[in-house]
Amino acid sequence: MLSNLTATFNQFWRYAIIGLINTAIDFLVLNLLSYITGIYEGNGLIPLNVISFTVAVTNSYFMNKKWAFKDAAFGDAGKKFSLFLLVSIIGAILNTTVVRFVSTNIDPMFGLSQELWLNVAKILATGLSLVWNFTGYKLIVFKK
Repeated sequence: MLSNLTATFNQFWRYAIIGLINTAIDFLVLNLLSYITGIYEGNGLIPLNVISFTVAVTNSYFMNKKWAFKDAAFGDAGKKFSLFLLVSIIGAILNTTVVRFVSTNIDPMFGLSQELWLNVAKILATGLSLVWNFTGYKLIVFKK
């Protein structure tokens, strides 16, 4: 029992490191797209956030498969990628809903600009999707 808990803990830390890398990718792409388009709130954020989340989640699949979950299986790669995509799409919907809701329906607090408030919304969304995605990847996609 303790060895399973330790293995899960170590797996989660690898997942978290990968998550930090992918979060940086997600934030970088979202902020770049927001800067280019001038969109920092409202429905225009939806496609921008979906694009940034998709870039990050594609990188995430390969890193999680090889390092966090150490999945060497090749025969069912299409099925695993489909399941990964399904879990990630649900994560993207949760993520985008939180980003859209917080950045649009809650006025910026603590004297933050709308641009910085978008990042606060993204942090909250990332926390929620982090928990959802780890659980889905571990129990559905890369289960042993």
